Amino acid sequence: MADVDTQTSGYWYDDAPGQRDRARRVLESLRTYRAAEAAMRRRTRDSMAMGENELLALRFLLRQPDHTSRPSELVKYLGVTSASVTTMLDRLEKTGRVQRIANPNDRRSVFIRATPHADEEVRETLGRMHQLMYEVALQLTPEAQDHVEDFLRRMADAVDGVEPPASDLP
Repeated sequence: MADVDTQTSGYWYDDAPGQRDRARRVLESLRTYRAAEAAMRRRTRDSMAMGENELLALRFLLRQPDHTSRPSELVKYLGVTSASVTTMLDRLEKTGRVQRIANPNDRRSVFIRATPHADEEVRETLGRMHQLMYEVALQLTPEAQDHVEDFLRRMADAVDGVEPPASDLP
């Protein structure tokens, strides 16, 4: 196996010609896309004066029926504490992006609903980016679309299947 050269390849793979080189280029392209997407998300959060979890919470709510969810579902989705979600929801409510609605069956609990203002703001902010991405996907042949979809699904499965290394701590 050739020596690893992370300075030129950006990955810890050999630069052997052929199939391994093509695979490395695919992974490098995926990494470049992810970096561009992360930068776009930072710009979006900055323009909306929101944190990462706030934007993720809004997008989660906007995908739900009636744009409504329980706070506990946000805790699970975001992987944060209940107190963190409460603080985040306070900020989102103060900016008019969510509202708390009393549970009609149990007045002690609430539902969280994204407001029409939040829906419009997210659509306005992300709409152009989504349209540009959609146009790129439309330019692919049906066969290429199937290959890309399969590749991304399998990559997601590979990443989701990675367990953290076992700790040697007692």
